Amino acid sequence: MIYPSGRAVVLAGAGALPALLAAFLVPAWWTLAIVWIGAVIVLMLIDALAGAALRSVEASVGAPQAVGVGGEVPVRIAVSGLSGPAEARLGHDDLLAEIAGFAPKLRLAGTEQEGGVIHRLVAARRGLSALGPLWLRWRGPLGLVWKQRVIDPEVNVAIQPDLARVREDAMQLLRRDAMIGERMEPLIGQGREFEALTDYQRGMERRMIDWKRSARHSRLLAKEYRAETANSLVLAIDSGRLMGEPVAGLPRIDRAVAAALLTAFVALKAGDGVRLFSFDSHPHIASGAVRGTQSFAQLQRLAADIDYSTQETNFTLGLTSLDARLDRRSLVVIFTDFVDPASAELMLRTVGRLTAKHVVLFLIMRDEELESVVDAVPQESEDVARAVVAGTLLRERKLVIERLRLTGADVLEADWRDMGPQLVGRYLDIVKAQRL
Repeated sequence: MIYPSGRAVVLAGAGALPALLAAFLVPAWWTLAIVWIGAVIVLMLIDALAGAALRSVEASVGAPQAVGVGGEVPVRIAVSGLSGPAEARLGHDDLLAEIAGFAPKLRLAGTEQEGGVIHRLVAARRGLSALGPLWLRWRGPLGLVWKQRVIDPEVNVAIQPDLARVREDAMQLLRRDAMIGERMEPLIGQGREFEALTDYQRGMERRMIDWKRSARHSRLLAKEYRAETANSLVLAIDSGRLMGEPVAGLPRIDRAVAAALLTAFVALKAGDGVRLFSFDSHPHIASGAVRGTQSFAQLQRLAADIDYSTQETNFTLGLTSLDARLDRRSLVVIFTDFVDPASAELMLRTVGRLTAKHVVLFLIMRDEELESVVDAVPQESEDVARAVVAGTLLRERKLVIERLRLTGADVLEADWRDMGPQLVGRYLDIVKAQRL
């Protein structure tokens, strides 16, 4: 595509107006305006034919094949076939975002030997992002026309859960906690798995007495239990509408996926079985139990497939389907969010049935936006109204948390910055307490 530049428009106008004025004073000179505009058009044609032709200019776009969500995506745009500066603009989908302070239009001061620029984007959401099209334009030698070419670079960037931080935090937690490696020895007298019958000794709990066998043998017999060395961990991620709301620039669901993968890595390292489950209006992903660190890649691929949803979460269907898939007592970690008691009513009804057989832990993120509104010093009357509404929402949120605890579920309300390590710490505490 070739079209006039601003210089050509100004040049045509600058000559045409005096020519029209002269024609007004001397009518015989009216053709001067046409001659001037015609001369500008001729110069534009010469400028279009001179310099680099459209098909002689090539551009290449280079980007990393995969990047973690929230990470920076350096995109290199290289141009060949030009001897002067050019402008470029790179299109992209909504999975990528511009960095604040960087203009979308890039200026390339390139030559035929080298020419290019690094354009930095941010991975805003998970998925397969397609870069392009690339709009490239440059002026002719006279600067009277723009030559523009649109190129499809056919470059894709896979945006996955961020694992760099996951592995780093996981290894630090594993080194810090001495639980890993100690659970290989069976602990007799603790846990839930029956080991043997023994004579009742003073100091034993009365609930351990087997009254039927004691009556049969005419002496008190007690049950011994062995602590299970391989626990079951279920990571249930709510992918509904509320989890798509951003927290510090990233959707809540991406924060939840990162925390889930960190906990999964630690659990697999400890020899526990891990399941991944996601649901919104209906279940989407339901993996079987996997063991061993070699299975972490499988969980990573499944977590990358958890899509963003605009559907309302159906806790009754999701948690009931999850309960039907579990054949042993497990630690069920539910990553979710809620607004008020009315929206969480169905969730509260379903959790009671789940806590009867399993250890249930809810992980929710603190709402820093509401807290900041409440703590801010009001400047106007509207600020007072906002603070009142925000305070009401926070009180209703706390009410839901207390009702969850009354059903027997644990609740961990964490800051998004360290929710992963906090979840791992709570998981290790539950395992050490032999609650599974």
